[in-house]
Amino acid sequence: MKNITILAALLVLVGAGCTKQDDSTTMAQKTENAVSTAAEKTKDAAVDVKNAVSDKLTEWKLTPSDIKADLEKTGRVVRDKTVAAGEKVGGVVDNARIVTVINAKYVANSDLSALKINVDADNGVVTLNGTVKSAAFIGTAIELALDTDGVHQVVSLLKVEM
Repeated sequence: MKNITILAALLVLVGAGCTKQDDSTTMAQKTENAVSTAAEKTKDAAVDVKNAVSDKLTEWKLTPSDIKADLEKTGRVVRDKTVAAGEKVGGVVDNARIVTVINAKYVANSDLSALKINVDADNGVVTLNGTVKSAAFIGTAIELALDTDGVHQVVSLLKVEM
């Protein structure tokens, strides 16, 4: 009887060992699913950012046709940011911080060259001088500057390089 009990226990252990799932396959599937989910979320976030930028370009009249019309009329583009309800007006403006943040945005944008765009700031008014490859990039440069904390107006003297 004792031998039968030991034999039954061994059979149960062997059977349990045979039914165990392969953890490496399960882990590989989990990793693949996680990577796929992360890729989808990143793609969705990129689309959301692109749409938000496009909306701002339209809202602030920074489309290539808007830019070309302004350049033909006055030779420059000036845009003011309206202050949202409850947003602080005034306060201490750090011109050096504004210039640094805008230059960093230009460095991060592959279509703009921080070396070809000079950024000056004075109490929330940013002036851009230099050249870009197209009127669309003038709009992008203005949008990035205007979408910086502490900036309420951008004066662009940017030219399209020939």
